[in-house]
Amino acid sequence: MAPTPALMIQATGSNAGKSTLVAGLARVLVRRGLSVAPFKPQNMSNNAAIAVDGGEIGRAQAVQARAARLPPSVHMNPVLLKPETDTGAQVIVRGQRVGTLRAKDFLGRKAELLPLVLESFAHLSRSADIVLVEGAGSPAEINLRAGDIANMGFAIAADVPVVLAGDIDRGGVIASLVGTHAVLEPAERARIHGFLINKFRGEAKLFDAGLEAITRMTGWPSLGVVPWLPQAAWLPAEDALDLAHTGPRDGAARVIAVPMLARIANFDDLDPLGMEPDVELIFVRPGQPIPANADVVILPGSKSTIGDLAFLRAQGWDIDIKAHVRRGGHVLGLCGGYQMLGRVIADPDGIDGAAGSVDGLGLLDITTTMQGDKSTTLTSGMHCASGTPVQGYEIHLGRSEGPDCARPMLQIGERHDGASSPDGRVQGTYLHGLFSSDAFRAAWLKGLGVSSVLAYEARVESALDALADHLAAHLDIDALLAIARRRQNANATTA
Repeated sequence: MAPTPALMIQATGSNAGKSTLVAGLARVLVRRGLSVAPFKPQNMSNNAAIAVDGGEIGRAQAVQARAARLPPSVHMNPVLLKPETDTGAQVIVRGQRVGTLRAKDFLGRKAELLPLVLESFAHLSRSADIVLVEGAGSPAEINLRAGDIANMGFAIAADVPVVLAGDIDRGGVIASLVGTHAVLEPAERARIHGFLINKFRGEAKLFDAGLEAITRMTGWPSLGVVPWLPQAAWLPAEDALDLAHTGPRDGAARVIAVPMLARIANFDDLDPLGMEPDVELIFVRPGQPIPANADVVILPGSKSTIGDLAFLRAQGWDIDIKAHVRRGGHVLGLCGGYQMLGRVIADPDGIDGAAGSVDGLGLLDITTTMQGDKSTTLTSGMHCASGTPVQGYEIHLGRSEGPDCARPMLQIGERHDGASSPDGRVQGTYLHGLFSSDAFRAAWLKGLGVSSVLAYEARVESALDALADHLAAHLDIDALLAIARRRQNANATTA
C-alpha cells in the first residue's frame, strides 16, 4: 500500500504562523474534497484542548482539526509539553499526564518517544488523503537536533517532505531562511522542497528581488508570499506572546481586566469577550497596575497555580484586586484563578511544586487541595443564575470545597461546580471555554448591563474560510500538493 501524501510546515523561528498556515491549508484542501488530518509530533503550549478521546492536545491542533472538519484526537498531538517553570514542564503523552521533567532530562529522553509519535502519524494516515504536519520552533536550533522528534528528526523518520516558512513581519527573513539552509545537514536541506513568506505587509512586488535572492542562495523555489490577514486574530492563539491590550474601544460599556500570569493557561477562554463590541478587554502586563476603572477582573487559568499566585502578589495585583472588590467590582476566577481566590491552597504531595500550603486571596470561602488525578473532560452544564446552557472542558489538578461552594456557579449533571461569595460579586469555576457558549456569555454580560451581539462559533468559521481564501489566492496550492505526493511517488519508484 502506497504511503499517504504528507507535507510538513516548518519555520525559521517560533510564532512564525505555522499553526495558522496548517489550519488554513487544511480548510483549502477539505474544500477541494480531500480528507485532511493535522498532526504535530511535539508541541509546547499551556493553551490546551480536550480531544474527543478524552485527553489533552495543543489548542492549535484542535483548531486545525476544526478546519479539517474532524473531531480532535490525541493522535494529532501525541507529545505535549506544558511549561510549569523556566526549566521544567509537565509531559503529556497521547493526552495523558506522565509526569514533570526538567528540560535537560526531557532532551535526553525525547528520542524514546519517536516510535509512539510515528504510530500516531500512521494511525492518522490510514484514514486521510493527506496529512499536514506542523513543526515546532525551528530546525535551525541544531543544539536540540539530537533525538529530535519535532522537526527534521520526525521528517526523516517518517519520510515527509518539508516546506519552510519565514516570518517577514519580525524582520531579517532573507537571513533567517538562508541561515537555516547554512546550518542544516545536506540530507536535511534536500528534504526542504520550497519556502514561503508569511505575514507580509505592503506591496508584495517589492519583495521579488528578495525571493530571487533566497532561491539563488538556497536552491529552494518560492511557493508564495502570504500578506498579513487581520481575520487570523479571530482564531484562538497558541502562544501567550500573542496576548495584548486590545486597545481603547470607544463607547465600550464595560472594562474587563485580565492579569497576565507568568504561566497563564487556556487564555483563549477570553477570546469571545474580546470580540464583543461593548467590552474593552485589557490584558494587564507584569509591572502594571490593574486599571481602577475595571468593572470585572478575571483571573485566568494557570499551569502553576501556587507559583502564579506568588507572581500575582509580586506585581501587587493582590492589593489591586482587593481594592477593586471594595469599590464594588466583580471578580471571576477560571480554574487556577478560581483556586487562587480561596482561603488556602494545600499541596501535601508537591503536585504543583514544593509540598506545603499557601494562603489564597481569601475572596472565596473555599479550600483547594491539589491531587495527582487530573480531570480532563468535555463538559456540558447549566449556569445556575440564569438557567442558560453552557459547554466547555475541564483540565485541572485539585478539588475545592467550602461554604461558598453551596452557591455554585454551574450545575454539571448531578454535581455542582464553582462557588460564589454571599453578595455574588466574586465567583469561580473549573470550566474552561464557557464564554464560547453564546447563551451563557449573553447571560453573564447581561448581569453586567451589557448586551451581547456576537455569534462566536460563526465568527471562528468565517475566519477559517477567510484564511482558506487568502492562502488559496497567495500560495501555489497545486505545487504544495505535488510536494506532499512526492512521498507517495518516491516510495512507488522504490518499489
